[in-house]
Amino acid sequence: MRISPIALVLFGALSLPAFAQAPAKDPTATPGIDKRRATQQQRIDQGVASGQITEREAARLQKGQARVERMKERAKADGKVTKQERARIHQAQNVESRKIAREKRDRQQRR
Repeated sequence: MRISPIALVLFGALSLPAFAQAPAKDPTATPGIDKRRATQQQRIDQGVASGQITEREAARLQKGQARVERMKERAKADGKVTKQERARIHQAQNVESRKIAREKRDRQQRR
């Protein structure tokens, strides 16, 4: 039995993706958390620039951001950020987001 060269090439082309290995996902990657942290930092900076957030309030908000960052680093320490750890960090970011919004609306002005 003879196999045609075209059939061989076609078989090879179709079976090649089966052998290709998908790139491994980094179990410690936190792109969503990092993006949200950057967005919240921009909100704090914008509030300070516009005078909606005082220096004292900004310092307090920065401490909250640092706390969330420490939570993220602790979660990464064992080599994997679990679903539960991500949920906890997300919840902490929600709390910090509400604090930023509150400070921006509290009508205290920079002197």
